[in-house]
Amino acid sequence: MINATIVDDEPTNRSILKDLLKEFCPEVKVINEASNPDEAISAIQEGKPDLVFLDIEMPYGNAFDLLDKLKPVDFEIIFVTAFDEYTLKAFRYSALDYLLKPVDIDELQAAVQKATSKVNLKNINAQLTNLLFNLQKNSDTSSRIAIASPEGLTFVAVNEIVRCEAKGHYTFVFTSNGKKHIASKNIKAFEEMLPTNVFFRIHHSHIINVGFIKKYHRGRGGYLEMKDGATIEVATRRKNEFLAMFGYK
Repeated sequence: MINATIVDDEPTNRSILKDLLKEFCPEVKVINEASNPDEAISAIQEGKPDLVFLDIEMPYGNAFDLLDKLKPVDFEIIFVTAFDEYTLKAFRYSALDYLLKPVDIDELQAAVQKATSKVNLKNINAQLTNLLFNLQKNSDTSSRIAIASPEGLTFVAVNEIVRCEAKGHYTFVFTSNGKKHIASKNIKAFEEMLPTNVFFRIHHSHIINVGFIKKYHRGRGGYLEMKDGATIEVATRRKNEFLAMFGYK
């Protein structure tokens, strides 16, 4: 699924494009839209779309001014406009395609197919880069991992990670120096990445480094006190497996 933002000052044009995408390009999900450059900046920064359908001429500025404010541009662009004199400049901004209004369905489908291929390739390359960086022996806690965020990559030593906490599609990574890193990966990705002899998925929303446990409090599942002051519930279904790590049942 490709997440997309539509930027066009005409509500009718936005509505028509959404309908065309829904019927002829179901792989595209329109997550938000904007009617002017200021709205577009907020929509793109908040939604982080893979693809932006961008009208060129808008009140209070044009698409190129908008893109200059958003640099570096980390999304694909398809310009949709009634004017053809911008073609050369559009492709200087690495646009995937340049669609003239009224939008031709075949041209729209071809542009979306090209966008899908580029987005998928970008995602695969990012995943491979991160995987190769993190690929160490399972027991090697002296290695470092790359934590991806919208701003870039932060490199953190595995043995400094105290705990990971799920927040929707993101994960908060807490380290022994008191810092909190916001990673644009879900907690399942960290569970697969971190060495299982040191890190334990104690709850559906928490992974803990057993080396930073201060105390375990008994109960139905019980809860942990961590050395950083956090208290974390132990899921009932994980309790026996957790205690078995320390020779208890």
